[in-house]
Amino acid sequence: MTRTGRLFALSIFAAALRPRYLAFAKTKEKTAKADGVVIPTTPEEFAEFLTDEKRVAALFGPDSDPQDRLDFFTEYTEKITTAGNIANLVTEEVTASVTEWLKDYADKNERPDLAAVAGDISDEVVRRMKPGTAGGAEKSATYNPKAMGASIDDMFTDSADYFKTIWHRTDPSDAIRDKRTQVHNAFSESVPSEGGFLVPERLRSELLRVALETSIVRPRARVIPMESLRVPFPAIDSTSNVSSVFGGVIGYWTEEGATLTASSAKFRRLVLEAKKLTAYTQVPNELISDSAISFGAFIDTIFPEALAFYEDIAFFGGSGAGEPQGFLNATAAIEVTKESGQAATTIVWENLVKMYARMLPTSLSRAVWVASINTFPELATMALSVGTGGSAIWLNNGAQGPPMTILGRPVIFTEKANTLGAAGDINFVDFGFYLIGDRQVMSARSSEDFLFQTDETAFRIIERLDGRPWLDSAITPQNNSDTLSPFVKIAVRA
Repeated sequence: MTRTGRLFALSIFAAALRPRYLAFAKTKEKTAKADGVVIPTTPEEFAEFLTDEKRVAALFGPDSDPQDRLDFFTEYTEKITTAGNIANLVTEEVTASVTEWLKDYADKNERPDLAAVAGDISDEVVRRMKPGTAGGAEKSATYNPKAMGASIDDMFTDSADYFKTIWHRTDPSDAIRDKRTQVHNAFSESVPSEGGFLVPERLRSELLRVALETSIVRPRARVIPMESLRVPFPAIDSTSNVSSVFGGVIGYWTEEGATLTASSAKFRRLVLEAKKLTAYTQVPNELISDSAISFGAFIDTIFPEALAFYEDIAFFGGSGAGEPQGFLNATAAIEVTKESGQAATTIVWENLVKMYARMLPTSLSRAVWVASINTFPELATMALSVGTGGSAIWLNNGAQGPPMTILGRPVIFTEKANTLGAAGDINFVDFGFYLIGDRQVMSARSSEDFLFQTDETAFRIIERLDGRPWLDSAITPQNNSDTLSPFVKIAVRA
């Protein structure tokens, strides 16, 4: 049981125990015991009594009275408790626990929730008792207690409170002014004037948590926390498994006593460098001033979805210059060419089978199909010819919805993939080989004079991140057949 748990248990114990024994002591005042035996008042005196054969014989001998023994133990218990040996110990422990607990919360400028302390309270429960958390964002996988914005988490109750605080029209009271000072220009690493206001980590992680529900790449990729603007990350420099694996590791069988062959893996370093993604919107001033609830709902839904949308666009087709490098532009990506005589802007079953065959075997259990939504008619009407006949493959009837899997792997439809007929309108991807470097910090700012004529406020949120494929080259398999990759796309069919 933790110290906090003991606090509650001991307080209940003390409350019930001490009055009972104090009342008992007042109503029973025995001073003389059987046969003149002196009653011990401490555990030490009781131990001394047990070593005195004459006193023990007088109380427990064959001629002793059982009532005397009962009176002896009753009086000993009374003296022990009324003397304070138990009740005082309980009181001392409760006092020490209360002092320690209140000191901890006073240091953090927090007020403990005593109603929540019933039972055995773990440290996790105490942590979740912090105002405004309710175990929400701080339990999220996107929350980082070491992130820059974590230091200001307790300054704001929610997103509406934060954005109203940084809004230039908010009444500049001393409390508001103090908050603004603490969060202003606390973000930018290269251009302080572009910093804006640091976003609390709880709000940042909540925005990302909502974004994960609409993102395609981020929840499936390998996200690397960035503690600085540029973060190197190790990668294996491998292009072929024909004669070695992992860029130089050789396996061989050796006779006993024979000379061993040296080998080593070849590593390289790729660098994730945070780029700036800005989400911008215009908000009527009436909405901010008249309805904090509506404004908070707007911020909590619109901004996360916007960030997720533009992140995915870059993770799909970014050039790598001033933005992430998308998997469609990866040097390790493989293009499966169209079939001989295949009509333009079509998808045939053979395309998908050959794409599946070019996926790294170790990635088959993680890879997903990512397709433009306008590929659906081609997939739904796709058929396999057998002799002079044939049958539908993906969709067998119009009564049920599509299976949303191809060859057992999920299908994700999106408008972010290339349009039908272009390279990459349908892709087979293992996003575990895509790296996202997340600076884990955001800033926000409102305009003081922009859109003055329309009585609107322009809000912007800036986050810094990067993304790029982990592999620089497709892998030639050990049997020296067609190359394999975690990024497989269909070629142009124009």
